[in-house]
Amino acid sequence: MKTILTIFWKEFRGYFNSPIAYIFIISFLVFTNWLFFKGFFLMNQASLRSFFSILPWVFLFLAPAVTMRSWAEEKKLGTIELLMTLPVKDYEVVLGKFLASFIFLIVTLLCSIPLPLTVMAVGNPDVGPIWGGYLGAFFMGGAYLAIGCFASSLTENQIVAFIIAIFLSFALLIIGENLVIMNLPAALVPVFIFLGLGAHFESIGRGVIDSRDIIYYISIIGFFLFLNGLSVESRKWK
Repeated sequence: MKTILTIFWKEFRGYFNSPIAYIFIISFLVFTNWLFFKGFFLMNQASLRSFFSILPWVFLFLAPAVTMRSWAEEKKLGTIELLMTLPVKDYEVVLGKFLASFIFLIVTLLCSIPLPLTVMAVGNPDVGPIWGGYLGAFFMGGAYLAIGCFASSLTENQIVAFIIAIFLSFALLIIGENLVIMNLPAALVPVFIFLGLGAHFESIGRGVIDSRDIIYYISIIGFFLFLNGLSVESRKWK
């Protein structure tokens, strides 16, 4: 555990040792606040539903941008060879890097707290969907990040890692959307809805904490971190 925390702290500090972290956070806040307030006063409804509805699509680009350097930069600079010769296990490095990106995403989301405070100041919203929305965003963001970390482990080019992560994330997001399921046989619809990243987020965002949704996101995170570990381990056999 100590090794994981050491790697986590090194990676987490790395985000804030450059302007990248601040650019990500500011861009996220400006874009989401602009979209939210653009329709907030028109709807005349004290709700954060419009904010949470855009998060699956914002994360589609934000998460790959956060994770694209995690392994690709190590490969490009050659530091991964040194890292893997240290007395650390593959899974410790994988978990350390993932946790750094996950906590960074949580910090970014928490910077949006003024939004629910504003909504509470001007109205009387149901706090259940707000808490559920943030909880769902944490889990969904973790799934996106795990996919991004895996994509970054496949290449030394950060742009390629970014594109691969977007492609994989988009595939898991879109299969549960109406655009896809409306053209499927009725027997396959529940399966595709269950596999879709966004459908589980919508369920939690309604304030209904279903263990199936939590298990789904934990499974996605675990699966792609497992693939990440296999990808890192495969370098030892080359």
